Amino acid sequence: MKNYKNALFYLGVTGGFTALIYWIISKGKHLEANKTIIKSESENGSWNDFLTSMQHNFQDPLAILLAQIITIILVARFFGWVFKKIGQPSVIGEIIAGIVLGPSLLGMYFPEFSSALFPVESLGNLKFLSQIGLILFMFVIGMELDMKVLKNKANEAVVISHASIVIPFALGIGLAYFVYNRFAPEGVKFLAFSLFMGIALSITAFPVLARIVQERGIHKTKLGAIVITCAAADDITAWCILAVVIAIVKAGTFVSSLYIIMLAIIYVAAMIFIVKPFLKRIGDLYGSKDSIVKPVVAIFFLVLILSSYATEVIGIHALFGAFMAGAIMPDVPKFRTIFIEKVEDVALILLLPLFFVFTGLKTEIGLINDPYLWKVTGFIIFVAVVGKFLGSALAAKFVGQSWRDSLTIGALMNTRGLMELIVLNIGLELKVLTPEVFTMMVIMALVTTFMTGPALDLINYIFKTKDGVEIVEQTNHNKYRILISFGNNEKGKSLLRLATSFIKKQKAKSSITVMHLSLSDEVHTFNMEDKEKNSFYPIVEESQLLNQDITTIFKATLDIETEIADVANQGDYDLLLIGLGKSIFEGTILGKVIGFTTRIINPDRLIDKFTGKEGLFENSPFDERTRQIISKTKMPIGILIDKELQNVDQVFIPIFSPEDSFLIDYIQKLIYNNNSKIIILDVNGHVDTNFVMKSAIDSLEQKYPNNIGLVADKTIKKEFLANQDLMLISLESWKELVDSRSIWLSGVPSVLILKH
Repeated sequence: MKNYKNALFYLGVTGGFTALIYWIISKGKHLEANKTIIKSESENGSWNDFLTSMQHNFQDPLAILLAQIITIILVARFFGWVFKKIGQPSVIGEIIAGIVLGPSLLGMYFPEFSSALFPVESLGNLKFLSQIGLILFMFVIGMELDMKVLKNKANEAVVISHASIVIPFALGIGLAYFVYNRFAPEGVKFLAFSLFMGIALSITAFPVLARIVQERGIHKTKLGAIVITCAAADDITAWCILAVVIAIVKAGTFVSSLYIIMLAIIYVAAMIFIVKPFLKRIGDLYGSKDSIVKPVVAIFFLVLILSSYATEVIGIHALFGAFMAGAIMPDVPKFRTIFIEKVEDVALILLLPLFFVFTGLKTEIGLINDPYLWKVTGFIIFVAVVGKFLGSALAAKFVGQSWRDSLTIGALMNTRGLMELIVLNIGLELKVLTPEVFTMMVIMALVTTFMTGPALDLINYIFKTKDGVEIVEQTNHNKYRILISFGNNEKGKSLLRLATSFIKKQKAKSSITVMHLSLSDEVHTFNMEDKEKNSFYPIVEESQLLNQDITTIFKATLDIETEIADVANQGDYDLLLIGLGKSIFEGTILGKVIGFTTRIINPDRLIDKFTGKEGLFENSPFDERTRQIISKTKMPIGILIDKELQNVDQVFIPIFSPEDSFLIDYIQKLIYNNNSKIIILDVNGHVDTNFVMKSAIDSLEQKYPNNIGLVADKTIKKEFLANQDLMLISLESWKELVDSRSIWLSGVPSVLILKH
């Protein structure tokens, strides 16, 4: 009755008021008699009117900006993925994407499309949005600095860091002496030009360096701590020098710039002695609470904006203010993590690519159209590498580092990346650099960042040692070695219980290594140790309950699937255990749509298609991540579908083909080490007809008559499945089982799928 009542009310209200609206509009037409009405119908017809309207909509500034953002994000993510796959920081790909979308490629070969997508009048909007992105990015960079590390390692780090600034700075000024007459803009004094060349050659990309250190797993070593500290000290020093340089450039002379420098000193003092204690007080009050209320978040963002505004007005650029606001954030990891999460995705994914493209639009490779100009570019790269690489390496050697570590520090400090582009854009904006010099310096930034990875590999090869620390313990071929890779704690504990059941009575001849990988843009230097400790705490607790020693590996990476496969393949393990990932959209219409689109646009999937690997996983019952790990791993792998696995006492093993014979090795381990009760289901009668399999099972039955049973009944009852702890099955048999849509699949216990 209630439903009818609601329906009648709905129809009455909507119908009645619709009729009222129609009546008012009809009556309103009579009012037009006293007005001059311009008719909207044109002589061209309705269709042409529609086309004209659509063209006008496409040319609307907002529509152009949105089209630019869509294009930029897609192209930047694609190039970032390509460069990540060849072992380079994704930031290089994003910079290349900016150059590709600029006049160097798109503008040269598709000028009409380029002018339609990036009309000159739209670049102002792009510039301001990219500047907002840079302000947020520098705020994050300031927050990522771990001041405690600076205090602890300041002695060696400051020597190396300042040497790595002053040497290339001096060489940059020397370079400016030779190129000033030919390349300096009209009206720019030598002081301004030379100082900018000096600072441009002195900068180090702290965020790129930090990511490389984390991805290579050397963050926990003394070398990692020193190089991170050097980069942090370098960043602070370089930005302070840059602020002074900008003040001198804007003021015209050093003496007149002293007023700006004095204001800057007052600003820094106010931030350290007034604003920082105020923010610390807020951090102490709210740091222990589960969530941070919006007014508190508003205070911190207001400090960021006011700080940026103050430095822009003083004349030392808004980016310095953003950096300073991040650096004085309360020393509470929870606070910093929350703000980084709020800011980073918007800054890095949405707004920073706009800056790369805005830089690309000003970078014209075509300007370097003469052999002499390419020689100058090569000389700039040479001076930059000599100053930064050798300057850092020699300083590191002087303070007592080995040659290998010294050269590694030099290679890492030579990374320039995005920070260099920021400095160059400031120089171009202040008209200190010409478009020619700007393009040369952008090429230098790309080359010095690109060479970091290969340089580190070459250093490691020359010194015949592994990168930083040994990722895995020394190989002992007499040991049975299991590697566990877990994502969340519950899966990690289940995988550890399972691994222990394989080696419980053979601990002296076995080892378990537990690995947790985190996306590198989710891990920051200030909270690395806390992140590692929190990740492994439940697993370590579980290992103590099981009385099982474990070795742990914690790494940050941009490609979790490849990293798991690489560690497993290089570590000489006998078995890799992982948990099966699940999509939140699984089983939904959206899930089918997403699955279809990812199969089309996923680059890894396309590569597999071209190389013929796709056929191996056709109609794969796994998610994309698990599928990638399986395809890249060259060793036995077990995928656990975890249904709260606690014990491995009752185990059920279906045999579908003679190729499943390798499962007998695991049966033997479970019986001997865990006293498990094993039931083998001979689905197609292969056990009786396969001599090797039959002999192995007969031998086990004789030795452990109470632990193993063989059945040929294909009908599985729910009561039987309910009493089992685990089903052990081969990868091919699992695919066959899933394809057959067997009814008892829904009732199976936890499943371990094994790939031989």
